[in-house]
Amino acid sequence: MEFLQSLFGYVDSLTWGWSLIPILVVFGVFITIMSGFVQIEFFGRMFRVLSGRNQNTDPNAISAREALLVSVGGRVGGGNIAGVAVAITLGGPGAVFWMWCIALVGMATSLVECTLAQIYKRTDGEHSFRGGPADYIRHGLGARYRWLAIVYAICLLAAFGLGFNAFQGNTVAGAVHDSLGISRLITGAALTAVTGIVIFGGIKRIAKAADVVVPVMAIGYLALALVVILMNIGEIPGVIARIVSGAFGYEEAIAGGMGAAIAQGLRRGLFSNEAGLGSAPNVAATALVRHPVSQGVTQSFSVFIDTIVICSCTAFIILLGDVYVPGAEGVDGVALTQQSLASHFGEWSRYALTLAILLFAFSSIIYNVYLGENALAAITPAPQAILVLRVLILGLVFMGAAAPSATSVFFFSDPMMGVLALVNLVAILMLFPVAMRVVDDFRAQLRAGVERPIFDPSKFPDLDLDREAWNPGRWK
Repeated sequence: MEFLQSLFGYVDSLTWGWSLIPILVVFGVFITIMSGFVQIEFFGRMFRVLSGRNQNTDPNAISAREALLVSVGGRVGGGNIAGVAVAITLGGPGAVFWMWCIALVGMATSLVECTLAQIYKRTDGEHSFRGGPADYIRHGLGARYRWLAIVYAICLLAAFGLGFNAFQGNTVAGAVHDSLGISRLITGAALTAVTGIVIFGGIKRIAKAADVVVPVMAIGYLALALVVILMNIGEIPGVIARIVSGAFGYEEAIAGGMGAAIAQGLRRGLFSNEAGLGSAPNVAATALVRHPVSQGVTQSFSVFIDTIVICSCTAFIILLGDVYVPGAEGVDGVALTQQSLASHFGEWSRYALTLAILLFAFSSIIYNVYLGENALAAITPAPQAILVLRVLILGLVFMGAAAPSATSVFFFSDPMMGVLALVNLVAILMLFPVAMRVVDDFRAQLRAGVERPIFDPSKFPDLDLDREAWNPGRWK
């Protein structure tokens, strides 16, 4: 066991320790520039998905909005509450500025990776699709790279399907026990039962659950933050000034100054929005849309929601309160967010935050379950394997909730996520010209006056596409 821990610790230091974050940042800037700032170009179109207008015509398929909400539910989690607090504690208010910056470039990365997932998606029954990095590696790069697709799938299954679900169960049980005094066993059993009801319905039931849970948790948390801002409206200019000055080292809030602010902001931002990590494309591929770029734009919007909106809510709750003291030690993570919220509203708000953590974690679990299933499908087509995986995941959720020390077994999760991110970035780089051809097709149709561009696979005869997935008859 010590050997394995040392091995995965070495992998973690090679990825998250010093290489992966700079690569993700440089890669995001590269995509932003080479795509012509595509996230800004299509920013206005992103909001269309919220209304539900112009959705697909097949009521049995996953809509763009449902895929967005599943993705938001997965991206929005503990990192938005505890992660932001840690970033501010270690990097000062300036970390928030760099979190915003990485979100802006991450929007371009997410648009490209999710567009690729749509391009190479495969039909998975009459009304559903399956895809993601494993598929765009296999069908985009060719058979010689099949081994790379398997490496990606194994890492995705280990990190998201198994490890992170145990951690989410632990997060929920810990928050409920600390604030309400309810036994971890009871919380674990209830969470496992509700999760089982959802995941045994497949991606369609997961999407329907996300369509209810995600708006409630996002709007509820946003409302709390908005009230805090209105209560302290006169202090907003000062807080924004602290964020900007701290970002460039003009205000020394913590040891390390500007360097600590940049490091913490970029790291926590990337952990939160997952842009470039190769997780969200698995969900993006499930949507029935007229053009691959349409879902790419939608998934880019999920990065905006996660980091620019939700993470900023936590930042303002903390910075407008009187609990956070620059450079002080002791209170950090979720405790800092809890105490800051209580300083604004009183002790009852701790329960509201516990509910938010519960919803955030539950939405992340059902998202992670689908990622695990998609990874397993890329490894083996046996339907029995999916059933075994679902039962195993339910056991891990319960174990993580009931026995918090058991999560130490999943020390491999972060290193495996680092490896899958590197694999995904290599694939995106190699397939970037393909993505830009499809983006240019989308642009050309918009310039020609087509309000809702339609993807015509006959324009791309050199690509290994699933013609049935892009059958124009789906739109009649």
